[in-house]
Amino acid sequence: MLREIWSLRGRYKILHMTWFAFFLSFVVWFNLAPLATQVKADFGLEVGQIRTLAICNVALTVPARVIIGMLLDKYGPRITYSCLLIFAAIPCITFALAQDFNQLLISRLALSIVGAGFVIGIRMVAEWFPPKEIGLAEGIYGGWGNFGSAAAAFTLPVIGGWIAFGAVNPQTGETLLNWRGCIAGTGIIAAIYGILYFFNVQDHPPGKVYQKPRSARGIEVTSKKDFWFLMLMNVPLSGILMVLAWRLQKVGFYDFNTLYIVWAGLIGLYLFQAYNCWQVNKDLMLNRKQYPAKDRYNFSQVAILELTYIVNFGSELAVVSMLPAFFEGTFALTKAQAGMIAASYAFMNLMSRPGGGLISDRMGSRKNTMAILTAGMGIGYLMMGTVNGDWWLPMAIVLTMACSFFVQAGEGSTFAIVPLIKRRITGQVAGNVGAYGNVGAVAYLTIFSLLPEWLSGGAKPTDAIIAQANTLFFQMMGVAALIVAFLCWFVLKEPKGSFAEHHEGEENYSEVELESQFPMPPGEIGSSSGMNR
Repeated sequence: MLREIWSLRGRYKILHMTWFAFFLSFVVWFNLAPLATQVKADFGLEVGQIRTLAICNVALTVPARVIIGMLLDKYGPRITYSCLLIFAAIPCITFALAQDFNQLLISRLALSIVGAGFVIGIRMVAEWFPPKEIGLAEGIYGGWGNFGSAAAAFTLPVIGGWIAFGAVNPQTGETLLNWRGCIAGTGIIAAIYGILYFFNVQDHPPGKVYQKPRSARGIEVTSKKDFWFLMLMNVPLSGILMVLAWRLQKVGFYDFNTLYIVWAGLIGLYLFQAYNCWQVNKDLMLNRKQYPAKDRYNFSQVAILELTYIVNFGSELAVVSMLPAFFEGTFALTKAQAGMIAASYAFMNLMSRPGGGLISDRMGSRKNTMAILTAGMGIGYLMMGTVNGDWWLPMAIVLTMACSFFVQAGEGSTFAIVPLIKRRITGQVAGNVGAYGNVGAVAYLTIFSLLPEWLSGGAKPTDAIIAQANTLFFQMMGVAALIVAFLCWFVLKEPKGSFAEHHEGEENYSEVELESQFPMPPGEIGSSSGMNR
């Protein structure tokens, strides 16, 4: 596979077009952060209001990833990704045209849905690559696409300055940024690419059948015990939204009475989701149906992957948010210097996530790979908890990059397993696992924001208190990762057919038909590294 990776034919064309779709969705999703200072100045916003917009940027991503997973399994990745990219233009343009804070907030809530795009490509890539190569393929998709957040941070301020035609603030002399044009432009580009994507990809290679669940209303389980486990694991998805609602009340967006109404609505949302899951699994629960052994899977596998994504992707989003301030305060750096060092964490995605997938492909055990990488991440975070002003700065940077490798390689390893759990519900599994990454991010960031206040007893935090809070934050993430690594070692099971030539139920379609309808790159036909046959 490594030899043909730059080919733009067959499955490699699908891979490249799909990771770039994910890349654009992340550019859109993270287009506020590099322009936030200008937005704050133009609207006269308070710090709390800007932070509220940042929270809204992830608020609906949690339920959106679950819903997108359902739509994906029913309609296929081609239509789903194209529609999501086209939709991105709407909240981007409305945000760019906003005239007050409430319009900014509503637009940002709608835009948080675009963060669900990651889930779609997981199934698209899984349709085109065999199990034995799924780790590297999904790692490239996730790692190169995830780089869209760093690309937005580096390019949007420059582009904003260009399209402002050198205008400066007469009071401060600072260059103004045309943030409205930047944000609207990212949405328009995403929409154009969505149309291009629709006309240039297929859901699966010719000759294959796109496996769909019997119903996309909820995850199908294969035992009664797993149904109740599913109900338990759905609780945090609504619970974290209740935390977000509380944060909005804390910044004065609405009063306590409104908060209670929102909480009641979220409880209703959980019950509605539970009802749909019951409808999907009703025959099983009423003893009207039993699954043959070969068609069963353990939902505990999904649950552990959800936990791994909390501690890797969830912690990554949290660390990216706090690293610039951490380096600035710990080593007395300028904002620009601290920002550049912190950016190395995101840059590692280009090689770390594909690296984790490749290790998973080559190591011979996806379970052991997951456990080792998660343990390495836990140790890395515990070591980062010891970093202080006495450290040699280059050593702290090396440690940060090493830790980020284990975090992002762990993400790649997680999604090397997700497509192998149960073929026909891959979209829903990917949606739930992906949603748990955002659950982790919100939980970690909420704790991070509250730690200084807790440690100072409600008084204004001193530099020493902030340093102590940073240490506890890294230690908390390290311990959580080590606990999940333990679960991976002793509870996670190796997926059936982890390194097979074919996905579940795909052994019998015609190689001749495939090769005649969809030509392969030279030298690939007949090789074991060719298209999934």
